[in-house]
Amino acid sequence: MSEIYDIGYRHYEGVRLGRGYAARALAVHSLRGIFGLGRPARSKIVPFSLFAIMLMPAIVSIAMMALATQRGLPYSGFAVIMQAVVAIFLASQAPTAVAPDLRHRVLPLYLSRPVAVVEYVGAKVAAMTVALFLLVATPITLIYVGELVVDMPGEPATGEYLGAMLMALALALLLAAFGLALSSFTPRRGLGVASVITVYLLSSASVPLIYGTLYSSGNESAAAWAWLVNPFWLVDSVQSWLFGTPPHSIENAAYPSGPVSVAAYVVLVLLALGALALRYRKAAAR
Repeated sequence: MSEIYDIGYRHYEGVRLGRGYAARALAVHSLRGIFGLGRPARSKIVPFSLFAIMLMPAIVSIAMMALATQRGLPYSGFAVIMQAVVAIFLASQAPTAVAPDLRHRVLPLYLSRPVAVVEYVGAKVAAMTVALFLLVATPITLIYVGELVVDMPGEPATGEYLGAMLMALALALLLAAFGLALSSFTPRRGLGVASVITVYLLSSASVPLIYGTLYSSGNESAAAWAWLVNPFWLVDSVQSWLFGTPPHSIENAAYPSGPVSVAAYVVLVLLALGALALRYRKAAAR
């Protein structure tokens, strides 16, 4: 004999905040997860240690300005100089943004609510972009504030600083899209870390080799295209064209024309975002 119990369930009668709020909440949750907030202490060690390493050159640069009245690291080349640290941060933290949902198969739960695949992907990319932007922009801003406080001779390099901040955002978007796309193809965090760092190492090591080979054979115009393989030098080439900053490639080698670099940047971002969307459409259909 069956019985019916009244457990006091009531329908929700409050304000429904809609899909936009759900996407923002997912982005904030993902951003907190990237920095280990709300998670065990060991989850905070890697992101905050790398953040501290990124701040060290800025502190040294301010000390040089104060003690030797000499400008330190250039704003426009900071991301290129510190690219290894940024790449490690991307490789270690991008899988934390996507791997748990795939491993625990909770993606259908997200998409059962008014959150589409595009909004889910957008929230994850936004969270990773903000995290990378903070990683790069914070030390650049610290150097700029130090320059203002020390009161270096001449006008402050405000234009270069603003251009570097804009390019930091562009770099963060490109790295976030590619890092998440690579990490999304496996639910295992370790494999995601390995895939991202392997692609970075290949792109970083192959560029000087390709450039040197083509340049030594007399193909200087073709050699310039080699810098587009690495995302840091690609964004630096866009920055050099837009703001007239010197190239920060090896031995200040020439980049390809500015419009070519911009077109390559846009195509790569769209390819990475498209790969992410296709990957999650397939995962959601399972």
